[in-house]
Amino acid sequence: MGRRPAAGRSVDKAWKELSNILSGIFCASLNFIDSTNTVTPTASFKPLGLANGTDHHLLRYAVLPREVVCTENLTPWKKLLPCGSKAGLAVLLKAERLFHSSYHSQAVHIRPICRDASCLAVSWELRQTLTVVFDTFSSGQGKKDWSLFKMFSRTLTDACPLASQSKVYVDISPKNKENELLEVTPTPASVHEAIVQGDKRTYAVYDLLSPSLFNTSRSLNVQLKWKRPQDSSDLPTPILHAQRYVSGYGLQTGEISTLIYNTHPYRAFPVILLETVPWYLRLYVHTLTIITKGKENKPSYIHYQPAQDRRRPHLLEMLIQLPANSVTKITIQFERALLKWTEYTPDPNHGFYVSSSVLSALVPSVIAMKEVDVEQSPLFTSLFPSSDGSSYFVRLYTEPLLVNLPTPDFSMPYNVICLTCTVVAVCYGSFYNLLTRTFHVEEPSRGGLAKRLANIIRKFRGVPPL
Repeated sequence: MGRRPAAGRSVDKAWKELSNILSGIFCASLNFIDSTNTVTPTASFKPLGLANGTDHHLLRYAVLPREVVCTENLTPWKKLLPCGSKAGLAVLLKAERLFHSSYHSQAVHIRPICRDASCLAVSWELRQTLTVVFDTFSSGQGKKDWSLFKMFSRTLTDACPLASQSKVYVDISPKNKENELLEVTPTPASVHEAIVQGDKRTYAVYDLLSPSLFNTSRSLNVQLKWKRPQDSSDLPTPILHAQRYVSGYGLQTGEISTLIYNTHPYRAFPVILLETVPWYLRLYVHTLTIITKGKENKPSYIHYQPAQDRRRPHLLEMLIQLPANSVTKITIQFERALLKWTEYTPDPNHGFYVSSSVLSALVPSVIAMKEVDVEQSPLFTSLFPSSDGSSYFVRLYTEPLLVNLPTPDFSMPYNVICLTCTVVAVCYGSFYNLLTRTFHVEEPSRGGLAKRLANIIRKFRGVPPL
């Protein structure tokens, strides 16, 4: 126990160095990660790979909700790929098309793994994921048809020579199993079925390493068309989803509300909620309420670490049981703090961001996954991990919050400066003129002969003299 503080300081130092290194590699603002937005979760996260342990003191978690992904972050991310953006699937990563989408996210995952079956040597695995959502219905004049060229303005010409696998999966799962409504061109060489998040999906597979793929055409432009017009029906609701918002009025107090939905018809399951709130929002923990179906829902586990002003944020973790077909509402009240005038952002009236809540749960699956499916689908099992086939792991992030704080009138210093400069200029100018200006007394002249003659004439006419 006596070595714990030293170990904690070494972890914090390594965390700071790591954030600075990643900030330089990806041209991101990760150097703004410090103790004011870093927490140590106890149940929500754990190390992956060979370092899978339970010592949460070695774990750090931080979020910068104000920062967004931009082009300068995508360029170094693509350089980590074996072929960069010159060949393979990476040729589709055109910045102006990716950032014109409805949603864009990129990530880098690093973990230690065994190099061989005996695990005598350890290697580091680098996984890069890119998620893009295109609204083809709005951009396609009410049509849901899409193609690679329509979305990315490019097509696939070849595979990366350094890749051992390079495949394109297209979801062709029909809504109505009796009628095939989708048409994919070109015709896929194979079709793959997999259980993805409790639902059976069918995928058309295009293997870029197959020599026969580019025999008929020099490029691959996958197109999906609907055989008949589709209605704008809503997508199926996921079993677990959540939303978060701020309520209240004024600039003194408020309330953070989180709604967690379990749409499973007959299965209940627990969920771990992680809340990270900045220090300038003073949480009232005694106002924490959890309501499910009109009744109080007591958490099985709760961990709360209070914030310290200008040092660390609030940390709240709870294990909550979600009944079947229910909505759980979690509310907690807070009070806004007054900041120093140097702590405000350049646009303080825009508001201050609060990081997203994190939900971690093993969601029960409607269709169980067999061990054969796991062996045949290593890609899907890695992207959508399943514990025992009857459930799958899901981690959700809610939307960040935007909270207004009491903001002083930053125009007052400008007004004071203008008034002070005006007074100083007037006073100094007058005083300087008095000190430097010289005065000469001039006697009035009587005038010349012409002026005297004019005055004589004016006197006879009864006009005042000049």
